[in-house]
Amino acid sequence: MEKIPVDSSQQSIDSDQDKKVAVEQLEGTVLAPEFSAARTKTLLRKLDWHLVPFLSLLYLLSFLDRTNIGNAKLFSLQKDLHMPTTGPKAIQYNAALAIFFPFYVAAEIPSNMMMKRLRPSLWLTIIMVAWAICTICMGFVKNFTGLLVVRAFLGVCEGGLFPGVTYYITMWYARHECGLRMALFFSAATAAGAFGGILAFAIGKMSGVGGRGGWSWIFILEGILTLIVAVIAYWAINDYPRTAKFLSEEERDEVERRLKADRSSLADEFNIKYAFDAFKDWKIYVHMFITIGIYTPLYSISLFLPTIVKNMGYSNEQSQLMTVPPYVVACLFTIGAGYAADKMKQRGIFMLAFEFMAIIGFIMLASTGKPGVQYTGTFLVTSGIYPLVPMGVAWNGNNIGGSLKRGVGIAMHVGFGNLGGAISAFCFLAQYSPRFIPGHATLASTVTMSAVLTTFMTFYLRRENARRDKWAVENNMLPENYTEDQKHAQREMGDNATFFRYTV
Repeated sequence: MEKIPVDSSQQSIDSDQDKKVAVEQLEGTVLAPEFSAARTKTLLRKLDWHLVPFLSLLYLLSFLDRTNIGNAKLFSLQKDLHMPTTGPKAIQYNAALAIFFPFYVAAEIPSNMMMKRLRPSLWLTIIMVAWAICTICMGFVKNFTGLLVVRAFLGVCEGGLFPGVTYYITMWYARHECGLRMALFFSAATAAGAFGGILAFAIGKMSGVGGRGGWSWIFILEGILTLIVAVIAYWAINDYPRTAKFLSEEERDEVERRLKADRSSLADEFNIKYAFDAFKDWKIYVHMFITIGIYTPLYSISLFLPTIVKNMGYSNEQSQLMTVPPYVVACLFTIGAGYAADKMKQRGIFMLAFEFMAIIGFIMLASTGKPGVQYTGTFLVTSGIYPLVPMGVAWNGNNIGGSLKRGVGIAMHVGFGNLGGAISAFCFLAQYSPRFIPGHATLASTVTMSAVLTTFMTFYLRRENARRDKWAVENNMLPENYTEDQKHAQREMGDNATFFRYTV
């Protein structure tokens, strides 16, 4: 990094001058910024173009492959697999949905540690090939038991993608830049909902081809699509800024400099003690409960929206197509919210706004049987829930200091949240059809829990930042004035370092 000599006369400055300049005049040097604002903007666009689209494609396929069973249900899946649709055993379908999630959650923390141990291009390719094979196999199952087994394996294989990519994004972007990129990445889930409905409508017409039902072809063809993309993934994924071929040497240095400045020189090496630091951090557990309150309705809507719309009085084909508009609107809200939250460097306030939007949507779905009001409620629910997912994980990730601790903390956050998928599988039981009032009431309650905890975390983090600022002023130790040696002395303290400030 270029250093500019400082004239000795500059050492005598008035007390009312900028304190930052005074402290940066350390050992006769001042650190000069490498890139101008314009060059930094160009660099970020370059990163976005080379990283975000392909990551979004991976998540689109992942979300499509785990939720396409909701579309397949409308094409005689239960009948062909001899699964009852009424009576006590009608719960078999719900069990097939639920079994995915415990295995998905169990894979998340080990997967993030493996990605840190290996490298992203290799690990993400491995798990992608594995889940593509599982999706194809679902098209060949003969009974309920076979469906359970394959769904469990699908959970193991898919478990590493979302926390892995979330962690991966934090290795390229500064904290206040991650929210928008995670929103763009997660918007693929809304695209999967829209695309899945259209795709299922088309593929469902293949019923009878090769002696297979339309539900079977949905799994087979979508699994083959994932497998094709998986073959490309190994070469398309760039591992780290230092090894990225699309960056010049100067750009690599600048990305690393920005990350170091943003992360305050905290520990980046692999050491198991940082994983235990994550397990001992109570703030991560609060975020875990916020997340389960959000992910439960997320998966409920993803898995049951076709059924909910169908029970408004529409045909199978109409209901597939009518699920598309709510997802399109949710996609726009997800991206817009990510951009606004990054620009304002705020998370909690935005999360509260979308939590209340989702609660209103569930109240509309539960309180009336009028199709128009219910369908409007689906727009509020999807537009309220989907932006919360990337915003929540960005908020938690922003506030975890240290590379491995952040990777484990994100996996804990996402993993516990995904247990909500197991809950969601039983929110819309056949016995409560067609209104599903208990299900909508349950989901409104989980989002309310998240809103209460979001409020608590927002106030706590603001107060903690204020406490640290007060201490810094009293001890003449403002964060921007720390030397590299002073930062290095606290590098293992993570977000407990005195120079670390939380994103609120």
